[in-house]
Amino acid sequence: MPLFTLTLAEHASRRARLRMSSLSPEQVAAFKTFANELAEAARAEILPFWRKPIEVESKIEDERAVAESPVTIADRNAEKAMRALIEARFPEHGIYGEEFGSVRADAEFCWVLDPIDGTKSFITGKPLFGTLIGLCHRGRPVIGVIDQCVLKERWIGVLGEGTMLNGEPVSTRGVGSLSEAMLYATTPHMFHEGYEQIAFGAVRDAVKRPLYGCDCYAYGLVAAGFGADLVIEADLGLYDYSALVPVVLGAGGCITDWTGADLTIQNHEASKGRVLATANGKLHAEALALLKAAKEHVNLE
Repeated sequence: MPLFTLTLAEHASRRARLRMSSLSPEQVAAFKTFANELAEAARAEILPFWRKPIEVESKIEDERAVAESPVTIADRNAEKAMRALIEARFPEHGIYGEEFGSVRADAEFCWVLDPIDGTKSFITGKPLFGTLIGLCHRGRPVIGVIDQCVLKERWIGVLGEGTMLNGEPVSTRGVGSLSEAMLYATTPHMFHEGYEQIAFGAVRDAVKRPLYGCDCYAYGLVAAGFGADLVIEADLGLYDYSALVPVVLGAGGCITDWTGADLTIQNHEASKGRVLATANGKLHAEALALLKAAKEHVNLE
């Protein structure tokens, strides 16, 4: 497609996809191999508990739209295993994990881990959860993994290089307008009252079909061009989306916060856990326009 026919969002997406990080090819290869090792270690801890009786604890975070979230020994054991490997191999790297917090998060390289994204799916026997492994370089996600251990599906995205699903390159597809689009969100309850609910409602009402309940797997579906066109979510932690950024961008899609800003460690507080991922720039631009209009409407009230 000629550059002059691209939308502004597509220009931004293309620049992000093609902009190589300052990592050398040798570093990229080594970190990809290590990310695979981390995913294998997590699989080994999760699978023994799959569809087995398991004790479930509740974490309460009152400031979140959905205050209660479950955690299991599988979550904790998987994160422990990954953290131990990182400490042994790259002790100077930072680690930011859902279950055990952060160490050296301001290091040049920081691994962002969610051992089971979609624990509610996991504890109810639905194989749409995933292990998320993101490597950030100076705060920017450059390598990302979505690993679904039950279905044996693994996406690996590298900024500037591409995205692979089980070793095969994948790319987004996407329809031409929101009116034809299939939208995913983990749950309609993840949006705070006020702006978030109004903004999500505007995008939801503009698409052909809203769907729920995939967690990180929805982003993999968008990246692989399987028919999902966009994901819009809020109330996410850094560990919920860092791995998703290289996967979506590497496949040719767009992923930003609700203002169109990059998703980075440094921008996490400003982004407020609001994520918009789309299969192409046109859908991204249409959705951002609706989010902006909702913001202006709320500010006028």
